[in-house]
Amino acid sequence: MTQHTSPLQSHVTEGYSISFISQEHNKAYAAIFAPFWNEIIKSLREEDFISNREKDLLSMPSNAGSLQLVQWPLFLLSSKILMAIDLALDCKDTQIDLWNRICRDDYMAYAVQECYYSIEKILHCIVDGEGRLWVERIYREINSSISVGSLVITLFLKKIPLVQSRFTALTGLLIRNETPELARGAAKALYDFYEVVTHDLLSTDLREQIDTWHVLAKARNEGRLFSRIEWPKDPEIKELIKRLHLLLTVKDTAANIPKNLEARRRLEFFTNSLFMHMPPAIPVSEMIPFSVFTPYYSETVLYSSSDLRVENEDGVSILFYLQKIFPDEWENFLERIDRGDSSGDADFEESSSDNLELRFWVSYRGQTLARTVRGMMYYRRALMLQSFLERRGLIEDPNQSANLGFELSSEARAQADLKFTYVVSCQIYGQQRQRKAPEAADINLLLQRNEALRVAFIHLEESVGSDGNASKEYYSKLVKADVHGKDQIKGVPNAQGSWHSKVWGMSYCMQPHLAVEIYSIKLPGNPKLGEGKPENQNHAIIFTRGEAIQTIDMNQDAGKTSPASFDTIAGGCCSSQDNYLEEAMKMRNLLEEFHARHGIRPPTILGVREHVFTGSVSSLAWFMSNQETSFVTLGQRVLAKPLKVRMHYGHPDVFDRIFHISRGGISKASRVINISEDIYAGFNSTLRQGNITHHEYIQVGKGRDVGLNQIALFEGKVAGGNGEQVLSRDVYRLGQLFDFFRMLSFYFTTVGYYVCTMMTVLTIYIFLYGRVYLAFSGLDEGLARDARLLGSTALDAVLNAQFLVQIGIFTAIPMIMGFILELGLLKAIFSFITMQLQLCSVFFTFSLGTRTHYFGRTILHGGAKYRATGRGFVVQHIKFAENYRLYSRSHFIKALEVALLLTVYIAYGYTKGGAVSFVLLTLSSWFLVISWLFAPYIFNPSGFEWQKTVEDFDDWISWLLYKGGVGIKGENSWESWWDEEQAHIHTWRGRILETILSLRFFMFQYGIVYKLHVMKSNTSLALYGFSWIILAVIVIIFKIFSFSPKKYAGFQLWMRFFQGVTALGLVAAITLVIILTDLTIPDLFACVLAFVATGWGILCIAITWRKLVRAIGLWDSIREFARMYDAGMGMIIFAPVAVLSWFPFISTFQSRLLFNQAFSRGLEISKILAGNKANVQI
Repeated sequence: MTQHTSPLQSHVTEGYSISFISQEHNKAYAAIFAPFWNEIIKSLREEDFISNREKDLLSMPSNAGSLQLVQWPLFLLSSKILMAIDLALDCKDTQIDLWNRICRDDYMAYAVQECYYSIEKILHCIVDGEGRLWVERIYREINSSISVGSLVITLFLKKIPLVQSRFTALTGLLIRNETPELARGAAKALYDFYEVVTHDLLSTDLREQIDTWHVLAKARNEGRLFSRIEWPKDPEIKELIKRLHLLLTVKDTAANIPKNLEARRRLEFFTNSLFMHMPPAIPVSEMIPFSVFTPYYSETVLYSSSDLRVENEDGVSILFYLQKIFPDEWENFLERIDRGDSSGDADFEESSSDNLELRFWVSYRGQTLARTVRGMMYYRRALMLQSFLERRGLIEDPNQSANLGFELSSEARAQADLKFTYVVSCQIYGQQRQRKAPEAADINLLLQRNEALRVAFIHLEESVGSDGNASKEYYSKLVKADVHGKDQIKGVPNAQGSWHSKVWGMSYCMQPHLAVEIYSIKLPGNPKLGEGKPENQNHAIIFTRGEAIQTIDMNQDAGKTSPASFDTIAGGCCSSQDNYLEEAMKMRNLLEEFHARHGIRPPTILGVREHVFTGSVSSLAWFMSNQETSFVTLGQRVLAKPLKVRMHYGHPDVFDRIFHISRGGISKASRVINISEDIYAGFNSTLRQGNITHHEYIQVGKGRDVGLNQIALFEGKVAGGNGEQVLSRDVYRLGQLFDFFRMLSFYFTTVGYYVCTMMTVLTIYIFLYGRVYLAFSGLDEGLARDARLLGSTALDAVLNAQFLVQIGIFTAIPMIMGFILELGLLKAIFSFITMQLQLCSVFFTFSLGTRTHYFGRTILHGGAKYRATGRGFVVQHIKFAENYRLYSRSHFIKALEVALLLTVYIAYGYTKGGAVSFVLLTLSSWFLVISWLFAPYIFNPSGFEWQKTVEDFDDWISWLLYKGGVGIKGENSWESWWDEEQAHIHTWRGRILETILSLRFFMFQYGIVYKLHVMKSNTSLALYGFSWIILAVIVIIFKIFSFSPKKYAGFQLWMRFFQGVTALGLVAAITLVIILTDLTIPDLFACVLAFVATGWGILCIAITWRKLVRAIGLWDSIREFARMYDAGMGMIIFAPVAVLSWFPFISTFQSRLLFNQAFSRGLEISKILAGNKANVQI
């Protein structure tokens, strides 16, 4: 390596030089890189991740000035001057030793050099005459002493802090706008600097020479020396002064800049990715043109002002929530719009522009279309910058076009528009325009703010022919913003003039005429024949251009709740996605992968790494983020190479557009079978001899589900989709055509994962039912005795190892490995321990049940369906009844069945060491029971607050007793919900399988009957028959007590008398049986367990054959029995929740567990303020 040409190094020994490439090359490369880096920093400031001060520290000088050294971003050099001064103060050796110590830190050496030359240049610009002569003399003497190695003799290094303070005072004045007072102050500060340098810093001999210098002495005696200065007006000098002032004063280290963790993560990934292997970028004019494609239905486009301020039952609004979750970004936002920290809602209402900026600020932190559009439009911005800089590099005089920003360059805009197209397929945008929906107004706003944005939608025209018959014609239309504000969309009616809307939080006159039609294609019929999202993509893909297409997901839904709701139903399986400017700059490199060699066949799908940006919302979001990150990094890396079985998973992959459009498209849309339509694009590409790769030097942001209900619905949808894949011809063909090893890899990474998950849960059931059988038959004690006599421990080893397959935390192993690879071992251990403290094991075990239930149901009955999930900010308390409806059949019943099996074995089984030993051996099974029963309430915001618990109980009772009927939804009535839960059983195959599976519940009664004390050792089959007679009597008694008074209004008195006599007779009979026989109280509880299991088995069979049960007139009785079971299960779950709600610290602990500490503190402050406000009003 060559040395720097700096005088600070050119005269010292070669061993002290900084090991970098030559100064000229370094500065040339820095000048090329600086515009890109500064634009990235500018985008971070626009996104409010950094403050103005941090922007100054992170920005990189243009390196195009006359200063002959590389100027690095200040955050790399900050505090380096102060550290160098400390080294100088402690120096007791030679100049060479001092420079050696400074050069141990490369950036410290750069900071010292830049400070040295910047001071010289600044002083040359602001002084003239005798003052300039003094500056030249001082620098000549210092350079001369450096050349002979006598700097420590020429200067008193102990006085450097004093020199620094004087010059900092001068630059502090020069960075401000000139005024007469500042000019006089700057002249005085400069004279003080002269005095300190001359009389304190210089050696005695040199000081005498300067003082006796005739020219300088005369000017000083006449008062002309530094009497006035030339205030800097050259932009380069002004920027140099500002930079030098920060270099001398900033004490923050590079490790603390920027403070925002997301900004730091993005910059770290970008800089690290530059050292990864990637194809070289070619000029923009020669790159592959590409399109970005986003399907949209009715998700939130932009939060309205009313949405931001609507409070939930805790008094928490979306705006308040985000202010506490992102406090630094909120402060940066206020700084950007020139508002103070005390700005209130009224201040924003007064300014329409600030109010709109506030709406965008909130929307950019949610999963909205506005956020996705902003991220994707970074591609155009990056291409414009790259094209502009390439064109400027061809001009001999760079300054000729330097004054013109790339945003205003018509050539750069035209080149970017040739290479990039962004189409959002807003399927019902035409309908939204007709009914003047807020979403249409917000989409129009996005069109106006993004001139390259295109919107495709389906338009329906209805007409009546001459024969009186109505006809419908469907059109696929593409529109863009009209710069003239005129509506030119043919056939889409709008009200004349304008309409007034309050979707912006104010009465705002909104013009409907904001779009111009580009294309209109008549369709042969209604395009929506299959699943919604793929059909939405298929109708609009014709509007994309170029040779590549990137699919960017938004959510897909068929309905939505009030926009003011925190958990707004904004879509389903697919996550909303975001992009970053620094990653958009690498798109040219990624597209060159289509020309690179990746095996026998050229790539047809380029996989892209993702970053889940919703991890900071709650602990659940963090778990989901970490789990997803492990899949989109470590997982897909292995799937692509060496396994070669990576598919398309709905992620931001880049398709070879020509390859796929000519081979069936990118979206299969058949109903039900293609419910997980994304992966079929990968199946199709692989079957047609495509090649799918994965690249980690570029990333795209992605939002994931943040609430337990959202996560469960998403996982249920994916599990059901995998169940349908088992039945698909695509999986069959891939299995037939793959070689053996690739087939096994493909199996395990698709449907095999869910098969293994289901087998894990089935193993628990088989193990427990096997042990219960051993207990009922008495074989367990005999086997244990024989094994003990023979000295065999094989059986104990087999039985005791079962817990290894019962812990859902094992599904987190890939995530842990990803942590180790991405963060390092120590950080991985710390993160894992933190997750355990936040009960991630409960979450993963609960998810195990979700996947098993929906995958198994699809295998048994088919009919997987789309399940809409929320994409809002989930801080709203979920009512007990809603959780019960969602998890009753998937988790609660199964958990209670496992608990019943464990209880029965404790009562009747044999385990060496007794019941305590068995509980310890089955600890993982008990953990599964607790997780499946109580996870929805552990991860429910304010789930253990007493007032909410009381309200939840009232709501649950009302829902349980509310009668169903036509038009009554399941969320309002237990009867309607119960009918909906049976809809999946509709085939003969399904009925037969359900009947066979339901027979397992009859084993409990059969086994327990012969274990009762009253039976002693009697094993007669008649006893089992007698137990059925008792069960029939219990059913009759239940019917007597459940008679509705309304049905027997004529003899209510007689009915109540009969019920009373029956109750007294039942109590007397039970008492006599206990007294006169060997029946014990434990026997009664055992009978309850047996009859409960048998009753549930009867209910399952009756539901399976409901048509037959209706025909014989027993359906109403079955419904009442089912209501009783749901009431009993609900009480079992609700009782512990109610008990824990008695203790206030439980609710506080839960808030700390679910949300980060800043929000928890903010929530408590909000409650206190609300209480004070109420007292004042009283």
